[in-house]
Amino acid sequence: MKLILSTHNVTLTEAIEQHILSRIDKLEHFDRWAINVRVILTHDVTKIPEKQFRCSMQLSVPGPDLYAEDCENDLYAAIDLVTKKIEQQIRKNHNKRKAKKHTIAAAIKQKRQSIT
Repeated sequence: MKLILSTHNVTLTEAIEQHILSRIDKLEHFDRWAINVRVILTHDVTKIPEKQFRCSMQLSVPGPDLYAEDCENDLYAAIDLVTKKIEQQIRKNHNKRKAKKHTIAAAIKQKRQSIT
């Protein structure tokens, strides 16, 4: 999976980069079809202190892309919450696909049973 990381008014340290990579590895475990991830880290000093750091993440997968963003007072907390939101979206899409397969199979079975 390809990582595109950009920052605005944030100094990218090795620790921040490693934290993002560890979270993305976890996402890759959930969805192996992910193509690339775009992460944008922003620091805005004009906002209230509770919402200074913003992290947005876009995950390119087959079908519609997944997008989440969050504002927090700690950059690491923002990264964690955005990752959690993307995980929820991945699980939701996975469950939808599984449910669709089951409903199609149930319809075919019902059709077969009604013919005989």
